Amino acid sequence: MKLTNYTDYSLRVLIYLALKKPGELANITEIAEAYSISRNHLTKVIHELGKMGVIHTIRGRRGGIKLALPPEEINIGEVVRKTEDDFNIVECFGDGPSRCVISPICGLKHVLNSALSAYLAVLDEYTLADIVKSPFDYRALLGMEQ
Repeated sequence: MKLTNYTDYSLRVLIYLALKKPGELANITEIAEAYSISRNHLTKVIHELGKMGVIHTIRGRRGGIKLALPPEEINIGEVVRKTEDDFNIVECFGDGPSRCVISPICGLKHVLNSALSAYLAVLDEYTLADIVKSPFDYRALLGMEQ
């Protein structure tokens, strides 16, 4: 399974924000530049992360973005579930009729469903804090002040 860019960017934004000092704000431009990602793409991602309640967005001249929760409370599996729009890894996982002729008896669907469940279960074992255990190294790679 391949995560969408949307989910990838969502996780990158959360990682970046987790590297900031408590209460320190980031802005879309600095995150976009750190990752070499389009500012327009990040605007949509940040809007959705705000709606999810994992980040706070503060408007105005001195505004910015920060985590709404401690990194220990942001579950990676939950973020992936909320940012991915399609877990139908094969056609027969969808809601509509399948064009696959073996679909009624196929054992592969069960295997793939188990694999998907295991994939998400592993992601559920990790929080944002688990991901950013080496903040110094992350900050260096992202060009952030130490």
